[in-house]
Amino acid sequence: MRRASVSRKTKETQIEAEIELDGQGRSDISTGIGFLDHMLDQLARHSLMDITLKAKGDLHIDFHHTTEDSGIVLGEAVAKALGERRGITRWGEATVPMDETLTRVALDASNRPYLIWKVAFSKPKLGEMDTELFKEWFQAFAQNAGLTLHIENLYGENNHHIVESCFKGLARALRAAIAIDPRKAGEVPSTKGVLGGSLT
Repeated sequence: MRRASVSRKTKETQIEAEIELDGQGRSDISTGIGFLDHMLDQLARHSLMDITLKAKGDLHIDFHHTTEDSGIVLGEAVAKALGERRGITRWGEATVPMDETLTRVALDASNRPYLIWKVAFSKPKLGEMDTELFKEWFQAFAQNAGLTLHIENLYGENNHHIVESCFKGLARALRAAIAIDPRKAGEVPSTKGVLGGSLT
């Protein structure tokens, strides 16, 4: 089974995560940030990864460190569980509608992290969470999971719908990319025989 656990402790946060890539979409999430918990639950549910994540952070200051560090730890867990990435499909994409909103997500599990973020919000906050922090989470996750990740909100009005469609799109694209290709189950999906570094 492709599973991993990661822990990270700094002066700002203490986070522990466990992930099983070939799960059933179960989640046990507690970050102290209600909206982030809701989004990570959506990530687990629609990717079919089982995710446990417990975070304690300096929320009395703001939500930045806990949000970013949860992306770091969860990304590290995905990368660790993928190992050499043998047999994976590698690419995935999803276009997700949510009422008036449409968002497109495409990714390459290339082990060459990069984020393209074409998402704008009309309000600075969703509940108590700063909307600018969502980019920070996706950047941290992509960097540490080793994903080339493109997220584009094509249109939308409701900020909740916009960000939730980003997480659901990531979930569906990641689900496709990390799936095992039965015709190439033992091979690294690259002409170089390894993923990472220069273009492969």
